[in-house]
Amino acid sequence: MEALSSLITKRSRADKSNKGDKYELLFDYIKILELEEPIKQMKIIHVAGTKGKGSTCAFTESILRNCGFHTGLFTSPHLIDVRERFRLDGTDICEEKFLAYFWWCFDRFKERATDEVPMPTYFRFLALLAFKIFAAEQVDVAILEVGLGGKYDATNVVENPVVCGIASLGYDHMEILGNTLGQIAGEKAGIFKRGVPAFTVPQPDEAMLVLEEKASELDVHLEVAAPLDASVLSGLHLGLEGEHQYINAGLAIALCSTWLQRTGHVEINYLKEMTHLPEQFVKGLATAALQGRAQIVPDQLIESESLGDLVFYLDGAHSPESMDVCAKWFSLAIKGDYKQHNSYESNHGHNELGPSHDSVEISHHEASKKSSTQFLLFNCMSVRDPELLLPRLVRACASHGVHFQKALFVPNVSVYYKVGTSASTADTQVDLSWQLTLQRIWENLVRGEKGNDVKNTDHTYEEVTDDSEKGAQSCENSKVFPSLPVAINWLRDTVRKNRSGHSQVLVTGSLHLVGDVLRLVKK
Repeated sequence: MEALSSLITKRSRADKSNKGDKYELLFDYIKILELEEPIKQMKIIHVAGTKGKGSTCAFTESILRNCGFHTGLFTSPHLIDVRERFRLDGTDICEEKFLAYFWWCFDRFKERATDEVPMPTYFRFLALLAFKIFAAEQVDVAILEVGLGGKYDATNVVENPVVCGIASLGYDHMEILGNTLGQIAGEKAGIFKRGVPAFTVPQPDEAMLVLEEKASELDVHLEVAAPLDASVLSGLHLGLEGEHQYINAGLAIALCSTWLQRTGHVEINYLKEMTHLPEQFVKGLATAALQGRAQIVPDQLIESESLGDLVFYLDGAHSPESMDVCAKWFSLAIKGDYKQHNSYESNHGHNELGPSHDSVEISHHEASKKSSTQFLLFNCMSVRDPELLLPRLVRACASHGVHFQKALFVPNVSVYYKVGTSASTADTQVDLSWQLTLQRIWENLVRGEKGNDVKNTDHTYEEVTDDSEKGAQSCENSKVFPSLPVAINWLRDTVRKNRSGHSQVLVTGSLHLVGDVLRLVKK
């Protein structure tokens, strides 16, 4: 972890102004690892997009694994353990293999590093490591999720993928990718390769025009994959929650079908008109899993004390559009409305990573006996615009009759330049200015919703001295905590005081925050 952390730079990520941050270095790195030929031989599915690329990759991997192929999946970010980024046959790579491949690559780079070809930066190293792992493990198919953008992403050293996919496009990372959907689409279309078929999902016109233009320049046959019709799942439900997943599933089906055809595996019969799906596809879609996306985890500590309950609803949504989706999922999930809500087509017991993970089933009867209270636990990176995110979340929840009693704002535990569980959480003075900004936006928003006078934005902060709230800054509708453990302890104490209630906490705004919460709650 320390070696890996040494590769994290504070510089901005690759973009046009810095020639993709010396993008051509990647080809030197590949030579150093002797991966040129293995990458050419690899049968790759490459996926970019603003939202849904991780889910699309998870569905794709699950389908092809259920078709009997030896799969490799590279995704980002990780939530708890860096090994989550490298999955072989649907399971995180084991520690022994990870360490062997890690040091083989790291030492090789260290020995050969020069001023011209320095050590690769963090994400580049991880992408190169993925290529090494998949080559050495001789996977039948490698599914690569773009880290950021497309054109200058480290995964884009692939010159001849079997098929490419572009998931939903929206506004994110504008500081790097550009301010219009057209610019963003141009960046993502950077993964298109001459003559390699590509699929996308229905997109806003501005984005679609750019994708089509880039595709025709490269003689790429670009098709729009239709969202999956739930009726072809023969009564089963998608392994990932939320109706937007039907869009991602449709894209995954198109990618898998094309991959099977282009690699000569015609024995798996599937029909173009999608009225029928092969059994392996249905099973793959129903058992796909992704941590931190619409995941429900009860707090084990409070459960063991049986004084009430505290349940975390985690979703790494961090763009305005995904806030709407997240709010809708949360609002339905807390009402136990899964079964009744047909368009969701989802099954509560199946909401997580299969049987090995906690799943929570709260019956209507049981839920109605206890009063329930909703809290929001939120943070977002300072490059995101909370003035866009928070109002979308509040309004979408309100439209389903859900109102948060309090919003809690915390800094992320995962210190920016450290990875792994030992990332320093020492009681150093934490800079909470960003969290206080989020709090100010929230207070104005909630007061506006309640119709109060919003002119007075200088809220009176009470500095709380109560031990369970060390250093918390409280307003009428929110609190800022100096660290996540303090916030979670406050939630636990609140549940203990109320004894009989349900406390339902929506954790969103950042996948890093979701990972930090999972790490603490699953201990």
